[in-house]
Amino acid sequence: MKKVICKVEYDTDAAELVAKKTSGAFGDPAGYEECLYKMPDGKQFIYGVGGADSVYPEETIKRISAAKADEWLAQA
Repeated sequence: MKKVICKVEYDTDAAELVAKKTSGAFGDPAGYEECLYKMPDGKQFIYGVGGADSVYPEETIKRISAAKADEWLAQA
C-alpha cells in the first residue's frame, strides 16, 4: 500500500517490515493487524488493516515518531 502524508510517500513495498501485531482471530470483525515499517531514510510508519468493527475498518498508513515506534515495539 502507498499513501502520501505531508508530501512524503509511505510505501509498504519499499520499506522494511520491523514487527507485526495481531488482535483477534482471522475473520473476527473486531480483529486487526498492525505492522511497523521503517523506510530507507529512517522514517517509520504503521500499516493497519482489520475487520469492519475494528480500529482499522479500512487499510491505512499512519506515520509514527521514533519514540512512539519504540513504545509500540515494547508492547509487541
